[in-house]
Amino acid sequence: MSEILNYTLFTIGGDTPVLLIDLVTSLFGLTCVVLAGRNSKYNFWVGYLYTLLLFLMFWNKHLYASLILQPISLGINILGHYRWTHPHKEEESSADHNALKVSMLTWPQRMAAVATVLVLAALWGWFLSLMGNKWFAGIFPADPVPYLDSCVTVMILVAQFLSALKKWDCWIAWLLVNIAQMWLHISVGHVFMPIVCGLYLINGIVSLYNWYRLYVRKA
Repeated sequence: MSEILNYTLFTIGGDTPVLLIDLVTSLFGLTCVVLAGRNSKYNFWVGYLYTLLLFLMFWNKHLYASLILQPISLGINILGHYRWTHPHKEEESSADHNALKVSMLTWPQRMAAVATVLVLAALWGWFLSLMGNKWFAGIFPADPVPYLDSCVTVMILVAQFLSALKKWDCWIAWLLVNIAQMWLHISVGHVFMPIVCGLYLINGIVSLYNWYRLYVRKA
């Protein structure tokens, strides 16, 4: 397994490896978010495979907060798949009664989401720093950026949950996630993922506009 995860396609600058797992994960991730931005329920099928690939990639880089996120992400993905295709009567899209319409959070809900991210990220980062440097020192390699890793983890969970409920605000959360992820991937030596995060940003801006139009049309 280690040989597969570390299979190098080529190197950049003579010492920065470009791994096969990074490339494949990037392609699945891009496909997933483009489909989501186009309001396609098929993004969930791609998302299932993307979750597995991310788990393997983060295991390879010892990013434990992001790694532990993947089983939770799978659960949210399943929830979202069900909610998008089984709306309540008052939640039905005007374009398709079998599809969930786009809605928005209230301002109190938005403030609660921000507070949740800040508190949970701080607590989880502290836990990871203790786990790598004290509790399991010498057993597992320490997370190189525990607080950044934790912040990205919590923001992704919030963004995914909002996506599962088809809230327009999820794209604002995803834009913040993409910026933080770009920093995270660069800090641990990933090559393709920072580029992909840049493409995610572009897709997020386009999707923010597309979903707003859907919200106005109650679609």
